[in-house]
Amino acid sequence: MAETRSSQSCSVPFCSNSKKKQPYLSFHSFPSDESIKRRWIWAIRRDEGEEFTVRKGSTFVCAMHFTDDEVRVHPQSGRKHLTPHAVPSRFSWNNWGEVKEEAKSTVCYELEEEHVEMECVDVALPQQEHDYNSRPPPGALDEALEKIKELEELVTSLTISRALLDRWCVSDEDFKYFTRFPNKNIFFVFWRSVEPSASNIVYWSKAKRIGISTAEEEVVTPSPKRKMQPIDEFFMFCLCVAVGLRERVLAEIFQVSTSTVNRIVITWSNYLTLVLGSIQIWMTQEQVRWTMPVKFQRDCPNVRVIIDCTELRCECPEANTLHPETFSAYKSHTTFKGLIGVAPCGAITFISKLFTGSISDKELTKQAGILDLLEPGDEVIADKGFLIQKLFEDVRAKLIIPPFKQRDQFSIAETERNQAISSLSILVKRAIRRVKEYHIWDSPVPLTLADTVNQMWSCCCMMANYQGPLDLEGEINIGKSEN
Repeated sequence: MAETRSSQSCSVPFCSNSKKKQPYLSFHSFPSDESIKRRWIWAIRRDEGEEFTVRKGSTFVCAMHFTDDEVRVHPQSGRKHLTPHAVPSRFSWNNWGEVKEEAKSTVCYELEEEHVEMECVDVALPQQEHDYNSRPPPGALDEALEKIKELEELVTSLTISRALLDRWCVSDEDFKYFTRFPNKNIFFVFWRSVEPSASNIVYWSKAKRIGISTAEEEVVTPSPKRKMQPIDEFFMFCLCVAVGLRERVLAEIFQVSTSTVNRIVITWSNYLTLVLGSIQIWMTQEQVRWTMPVKFQRDCPNVRVIIDCTELRCECPEANTLHPETFSAYKSHTTFKGLIGVAPCGAITFISKLFTGSISDKELTKQAGILDLLEPGDEVIADKGFLIQKLFEDVRAKLIIPPFKQRDQFSIAETERNQAISSLSILVKRAIRRVKEYHIWDSPVPLTLADTVNQMWSCCCMMANYQGPLDLEGEINIGKSEN
């Protein structure tokens, strides 16, 4: 029968076995032989002193620390006992005795009784010693705390990402509202096209610091591991430009500081402008003709692009000298002004940078750079207010504007052509409407974004191309059969 003395407990470090918890587990006293007793004390990593003293009948080692061959059962009484030279060897720090043969070594013990004789015992040495009384090296604690902090931030960012994607973008309608992409599939098609280089993004704060640095030896390297995943940063950018959420709201949603939101939005504005700007959106004459809808091929075969200007309201500058430059007489407000070009197939193929609102349509067209892209024989459709015929004649292109009202009646052919021109001119207005449906333009652009507004403008224009064709079936009726 097992011993019932509940006071028996194991003296091996990290072992909590006791007779009270494990009544059928045997506990064995330290041997009376001094040499074997010393080997027990060394094996369990204890030293006799004030904190630990071997007392007969009160200091034990449980059977779990001995091999099966060392624990025997008496055939008559059934009590468990140890073999004469048994030494505990199974501990948590050596994986309960499963140590590779090469980690074993012969350790010699000097016997106190015979001062010159040495007893050699083959024991399993632990693979790694640990001194619990030693102090960590300088800076080790700070390094460990920093590592823990990084892991906590990583786990937090992963949790926020899943929660946002699951809660905010469940259906295609959610993706359309929060990102302006028509559905989930197109959103991820766009993301996969920009993702490969996203890991090399340099945060705006670091890029600006390097740009103003005078140290020529400083090399631009990617920013360190970020608090958020790249797709979460892109989603934050979409919420900023598509939904128009302000920095403070985004900071609360993503659990970051407003300065981090500002840095991420500026960084992704520049990054997407660089990536999307490398795509050749200007179409060749052959591409325009090949993609032109059949209903326009007869009446407008040479139309290369349809252009129009648009204005974005901005905050009034405090400086009196800047107010006249940004003031638009047409809008009666301070604005930024840009030019958009659309191919007959409905794709945005030209995006100018933004100018101050006081610039005229003629001067804007001249400085935008579209004249350098036109070829002899190209036709350009513009609004009635564009009095820039001379500019296109200089590059041997032709400006076409919707006809003014005349007393003479148009012929059937002229009527059909005029209707085709009017239908094409609608495309650019629809493109501008799509760009302005990005809610970041709902309120006047803060002057603090003056350095970034061009990038945001370009991103909105280029991402608008992912929303599908502008001329949906049945929306444009030019009064004649497409055949």
